[in-house]
Amino acid sequence: METLLIQLTNQKAIGLLHEMEALNLIKLLDEPISENQSFSEKYAGKLPSAVADDLQNYVTASRKEWSD
Repeated sequence: METLLIQLTNQKAIGLLHEMEALNLIKLLDEPISENQSFSEKYAGKLPSAVADDLQNYVTASRKEWSD
């Protein structure tokens, strides 16, 4: 099974999608996408804490090297 994200360019398409769902061709998922959500909010908690700390230390050290 494959999950796709689509953007409707015509509101008539939603009717077609519902018809396809009724025919058991697709399943519509109710997961709204917030366009105002910040990058950090969107991906918060996606990495284990130890990996996130190591990555943050690496980024900090890299920035320090460039500024020196």
